[in-house]
Amino acid sequence: MDPLGIDGAWLHTPRVHSDPRGSFLEAFRAADLPRRFDLAQVNCSVSGRGVLRGVHFADVPPGQAKYVMCVSGSVLDVVADLRAGSPTFGRWEARTLDDRTRCGMLVAEGLGHAFMALSEQATVVYLCSQPYAPGREHGVHPLDPALAIGWPAGVEPVLSEKDAKAPSLDVALAAGLLPDYRACQEFYATLH
Repeated sequence: MDPLGIDGAWLHTPRVHSDPRGSFLEAFRAADLPRRFDLAQVNCSVSGRGVLRGVHFADVPPGQAKYVMCVSGSVLDVVADLRAGSPTFGRWEARTLDDRTRCGMLVAEGLGHAFMALSEQATVVYLCSQPYAPGREHGVHPLDPALAIGWPAGVEPVLSEKDAKAPSLDVALAAGLLPDYRACQEFYATLH
């Protein structure tokens, strides 16, 4: 697992073993993770080109950590630091996840997560540390100029009604919706 520039985000690049029959890889090994990850739910989304999902996050505690893989097609996967008081607050990092490299992204509780389908169709599977709980789930608008996420040029974003109505980063911060960095750090300490 390679840490990204935001504390709580890692990229896993698996060894893909190929032969004339096809390929094999270990997509997820809990023992290789830099922290405990309790698997509670597995989600699968199929999206057409340009579909943009996120930026989603959940209240911490307990939050919802995610381990994200694109099993078919290609997506631009984004993690954004939405933790109020974090030294990297408002910063984001993006990596391409696809069915060639088979990389996976680990996103800690309190961080925002989003992705955009780059291929005509993309299937994303994400393992979640907590089940979906509508009352604890929130979002920040993925096209918010304050976040300034570098979505690919030439791909028209397609948002759900919910994501299109999500507040800006500043509005979410002022409303007290964002996770607190210190509370996240205290929660992370319980996962080692």
